[in-house]
Amino acid sequence: MGELFRSEEMTLAQLFLQSEAAYCCVSELGELGKVQFRDLNPDINVFQRKFVNEVRRCEEMDRKLRFVEKEIKKASIPILDTGENPEVPFPRDMIDLEANFEKIENELKEINTNQEALKRNFLELTELKYILRKTQQFFDEMADPDLLEESSSLLEPSEIGRGAPLRLGFVAGVINRERIPTFERMLWRVCRGNVFLRQAEIENPLEDPVTGDSVHKSVFIIFFQGDQLKNRVKKICEGFRASLYPCPETPQERKEMAAGVNTRIDDLQMVLNQTEDHRQRVLQAAAKTIRVWFIKVRKMKAIYHTLNLCNIDVTQKCLIAEVWCPVADLDSIQFALRRGTEHSGSTVPSILNRMQTNQTPPTYNKTNKFTYGFQNLVDAYGIGSYREINPAPYTIITFPFLFAVMFGDFGHGILMTLFAVWMVIRESRILSQKVDNELFNMVFSGRYIILLMGLFSVYTGLIYNDCFSKALNMFGSSWSVRPMFTSTKANWTEELLKNAQVLQLDPDVTGVFNGPYPFGIDPIWSIATNKLTFLNSFKMKMSVVLGIIHMMFGVTLSLLNHIYFKKPLNIYLGFIPEMIFMATLFGYLVILILYKWCSYDAATSKIAPSLLIHFINMFMFNYSDPSFPMLYTGQKGLQCFLVVCAILCVPWMLVLKPFMLRHQYLRRKHLGTHNFGGIRVGNGPTEEDAEIIQHDQLSMHSEEGEELATQFSIAVSSAEFDKEESEVSTVMVKAFDFGDVVVNQAIHTIEYCLGCISNTASYLRLWALSLAHAQLSEVLWTMVMHVGLHVNSIGGGILLVFVFAAFAALTIAILLIMEGLSAFLHALRLHWVEFQNKFYVGTGFKFMPFSFETIREGRFDD
Repeated sequence: MGELFRSEEMTLAQLFLQSEAAYCCVSELGELGKVQFRDLNPDINVFQRKFVNEVRRCEEMDRKLRFVEKEIKKASIPILDTGENPEVPFPRDMIDLEANFEKIENELKEINTNQEALKRNFLELTELKYILRKTQQFFDEMADPDLLEESSSLLEPSEIGRGAPLRLGFVAGVINRERIPTFERMLWRVCRGNVFLRQAEIENPLEDPVTGDSVHKSVFIIFFQGDQLKNRVKKICEGFRASLYPCPETPQERKEMAAGVNTRIDDLQMVLNQTEDHRQRVLQAAAKTIRVWFIKVRKMKAIYHTLNLCNIDVTQKCLIAEVWCPVADLDSIQFALRRGTEHSGSTVPSILNRMQTNQTPPTYNKTNKFTYGFQNLVDAYGIGSYREINPAPYTIITFPFLFAVMFGDFGHGILMTLFAVWMVIRESRILSQKVDNELFNMVFSGRYIILLMGLFSVYTGLIYNDCFSKALNMFGSSWSVRPMFTSTKANWTEELLKNAQVLQLDPDVTGVFNGPYPFGIDPIWSIATNKLTFLNSFKMKMSVVLGIIHMMFGVTLSLLNHIYFKKPLNIYLGFIPEMIFMATLFGYLVILILYKWCSYDAATSKIAPSLLIHFINMFMFNYSDPSFPMLYTGQKGLQCFLVVCAILCVPWMLVLKPFMLRHQYLRRKHLGTHNFGGIRVGNGPTEEDAEIIQHDQLSMHSEEGEELATQFSIAVSSAEFDKEESEVSTVMVKAFDFGDVVVNQAIHTIEYCLGCISNTASYLRLWALSLAHAQLSEVLWTMVMHVGLHVNSIGGGILLVFVFAAFAALTIAILLIMEGLSAFLHALRLHWVEFQNKFYVGTGFKFMPFSFETIREGRFDD
């Protein structure tokens, strides 16, 4: 649990893997998920690396599996997911997998091709059946059907002159229903009105053989005269993608053809059913194992992709990899390498060697299902720098509490808690269902955040005594009004109490006020006319107190960072003046608020001074106005001292640190030595000398030059530079810009001093959001629920059902979702800006281990 407060200690390790065992070792490391591989071949194209062919083969198998999965989903067959985690296949098993996937893909393609051809024939026969049926109806409606025949039997013009009868030709076909109006207009215009079109809709939709979609079509028959019109009609039909079919001219021939078509349709339907059954059997068999196949193939692909990040020894017998890994998991990594070597059958053990490096390690914060959501809130702002204080453990409490201060409502908190409890209880079932709704998944991942927000909202709702805008009278009111008062201040009669609309209660009268309410706010304030004034004063002061405590806690956490990173300069010239500045001004304001709450009671409340005026006079050193008496003895001297201390902290932060850094730079430059942890190491090479020696090492091939370079490498590697002295620049001896240091320090000082004021004012959003939530809740009750309760009749009971439904819907939509999201975002802002900027840098990069976990969970694209 201690590592939750600071990121894990990381180390850079070098792996020496035998070529035969490298595949199995990387597989075991992927199952463990504790190492992050570095790319040792950044200058080599991905298509020129050693295992690129294996990666392509895995991608080809993955493509085939996606094709099979697409066909399974198209057939609406459920994919079985048993949660099995299959072992990674050996490289020699890739040939069998490829052959199996090739067989399934070819079989499905052949089935689809045959099925498409059969469906196309079935569609043509079905359309022909409808044409024969509809055209028979057309001919039955004609007065003289013997006048009609096909265009091929039209007589020549010379025969017409010899007295031959005039006959009409016709063509019949099927066209999409939505094209009929355009088709008809085109026929009329091109043929100049010399054709006759009849059309009828096909009642049942037809199935497209390619897409499988339902298509609505219509049967048409076009009558014309002459070959010229016949050619025009056929071209128009071709342009509108109409299907033309031969139609006999006599009823007997049409009847015989219809019988033959129906027989062929029945036979074809039987073949289609058998083909579909075979296809279903193939897809159902594949659906049982396709998830396992996906995991195997993508594990193999991930392994080969990782192997491409490694260097290959000149002997081609060893692979060299560099990994970031937690120090605490080195033993488990060693065991995984040993297990991988045994599985491969190799006798040469794999070697893990820790390396010394000046590179910044990645940040790795261990989480569980409870802390995962809070850690994501912090990481959304910025990944923490290596080993700096992690805000997540403190956010677990402060975030839902500040949210509840703005959202505080007992009833709404209960609803939010119940929703979170439902997600927590059913989390195993919800996880197994693997819901694809992105919005729900986001809410579900923060279920423990919502649970704590709901619980804290219940608590603050009891403090505010607010439940759906109504007060809870749990202990009875501490105020009482009795007509037998004899005091002149409260000489109220029973008649006066009945007739007066507004009466003022004086807490200084005996019997009116019976002391503080046991818990929370007295319920009588819910009917008081000055309720808003009282609550505003209370919540505003409470917001200031909570905000200043929150910020001072953030400044205190920065001390832990300075101590851990051994930066005494930041402690003496940063933390101490920052804490004094905030404590002398804003910490004193908190003390004044608490002092006023404790020092003034009902009898002295009328002479209680204004803290705002006192705080302004404190900065202006104005103590001459007799209308503002002092709160306590010695207030003037103490406040003058506090203001002077705060003013002195500004040059303390602004001036001293740049000059101290410059002094250290000049001292090191003069002595040519470094101060390592208080031990002076003399006669050692400076970093400028290091560059010269390393440059000479490249140009020297003599034994003396190599020996000198080796000695320097040992001297530099054994020295650990003080992090405090390299704050502004990683190499201060080599370069030091005093102007940049002064500007950076000035920006930091101004930002902190002004931020103390602006951040304190920013915490007033706790008051503002709490007031807005309470007023919205009250408006919703008054304008909606009160309408149903106001009707005193049987109809009012019926109306109340609908009114309550509207009230519940608006409560969930506005007060729970919209107001909850608003309070969530404001609480997030207070943590990111007002709290974390006091100690959290957030300039690191996240530890991304090589892990098969995402593949097992089905997130294949991650």
